[in-house]
Amino acid sequence: MYRDPEAASPGAPTRDVLLVSAIITVSLSVTIVLCGLCHWCQRKLGKRYKNSLETVGTPDSGRGRGEKKAIKLPAGGKAVNTAPVPGQTPHDESDRRTEAHSSVSDLVNSLTSEMLMLSPGSEDDEAHEGCSRENLGRIQFSVGYNFQESTLTVKVMKAQELPAKDFSGTSDPFVKIYLLPDKKHKLETKVKRKNLNPHWNETFLFEGFPYEKVVQRVLYLQVLDYDRFSRNDPIGEVSIPLNKVDLTQMQTFWKDLKPCSDGSGSRGELLLSLCYNPSANSIIVNIIKARNLKAMDIGGTSDPYVKVWLMHKDKRVEKKKTVTKKRNLNPIFNESFAFDIPTEKLRETTIIITVMDKDKLSRNDVIGKIYLSWKSGPGEVKHWKDMIARPRQPVAQWHQLKA
Repeated sequence: MYRDPEAASPGAPTRDVLLVSAIITVSLSVTIVLCGLCHWCQRKLGKRYKNSLETVGTPDSGRGRGEKKAIKLPAGGKAVNTAPVPGQTPHDESDRRTEAHSSVSDLVNSLTSEMLMLSPGSEDDEAHEGCSRENLGRIQFSVGYNFQESTLTVKVMKAQELPAKDFSGTSDPFVKIYLLPDKKHKLETKVKRKNLNPHWNETFLFEGFPYEKVVQRVLYLQVLDYDRFSRNDPIGEVSIPLNKVDLTQMQTFWKDLKPCSDGSGSRGELLLSLCYNPSANSIIVNIIKARNLKAMDIGGTSDPYVKVWLMHKDKRVEKKKTVTKKRNLNPIFNESFAFDIPTEKLRETTIIITVMDKDKLSRNDVIGKIYLSWKSGPGEVKHWKDMIARPRQPVAQWHQLKA
């Protein structure tokens, strides 16, 4: 009998089986190579994108660094604001890296906020927000005393990671310097336009100030956001009793900014609710009630009412107000106001709520304010995000009134 030499033996694989096996092996190899190549590309692209973000800088508008300021102090001394030392470089390499990193953080936070306007928030977002709730930035300054010339020197250097106070998502910060308890005499740095990481490098000399009086003072620095058309917004403050500082040489400090304290005490709280209806393009603001309002009248009471302004960018669009509650520091209003706000304008919309004290014989007094938007204070931002995350549902929250 003739046997085909190419015929497979019973225990050997056929040609078709070998061919299929080879195809599968080659396919798997190509897949592994492609996966590795894709992972390598992602790493390269991510690194390149990160590098491009890190090149983002922050503007620094230094106006007239050579200006000098002087005031006469009650103690007989003189405070002078001197220009930076010639030859001194205002920015070092580490400062530039810090500013770039802060700019990247601002960009990421802005993008995150925009996404939150389009999608409901998550528990992770709430937890992350709670961690950074008290972050108002920090400030660097130095202080020392010259015994031969009886001069206290205070140098305000820079600040980092300041919160945005303007509609444009930035701030125009400057610093006020006091020697408490004297509040009538103050010195100020220059304003740094659109800068969340400003460099001032300004020196202030309190000349002819006896050491025994210096140690009885408290150095107080207040950072504010300059506003040309309205009241400057406080950002944060730092205070150091000078009797706890070694003034024999210049001491440099980094201090976290704390919320600015109002010397007149608490202004009270306001309970209000927000309800966003995306299909109707509207927000309903319900002013519910207030408690522990500050007494503005001589009789130890107030006649409060509430004004609600709708702002788009820097323009006032619409105003509404409640009725006045006579002689009441814990008024109940329960008044609702509807505002038409298209979805595409939410990002640049701010609702300003002002509690006023009605006065027949003079100008009405401001008890306190609340700014509601996606870039206000932590409590206000939380309320705004909750409103977006729960459309067509009233979301109520207590707010502390601010100056």
